[in-house]
Amino acid sequence: MEGILVPITFFICTFALVFGIRYFANKEKMAMIERGIDPGVRKSTPQPFLSLKFGLLLVGLGLGLLVALFIVRALLGTDLSGGQEGQAVAIYFGCLGIFGGLGLIVSYSIEKNWLDKQG
Repeated sequence: MEGILVPITFFICTFALVFGIRYFANKEKMAMIERGIDPGVRKSTPQPFLSLKFGLLLVGLGLGLLVALFIVRALLGTDLSGGQEGQAVAIYFGCLGIFGGLGLIVSYSIEKNWLDKQG
């Protein structure tokens, strides 16, 4: 009986999530129409630096993985015995966070410099 409850609960929760998102998006649009605001205005604004942001984030994540690989190989060696797997995982996630964040910071500074030059 327990083996069947997990898939049923998963599908019910997924349906409820999708239904809730659609329901509240519709309510938001109806409230905007009641106030005289065009609901399509928000979606038409261009985001010129979106590709730069995602590109620098992915470059940062890639550099983080590369640096983490070198750190794990240098500090922990090639055989990860004696409970060192947890340390290696922590190093990987730490480097991913640090370098991904640095990529976003670089993206922000590039966007800010460009906007300062424009106006």
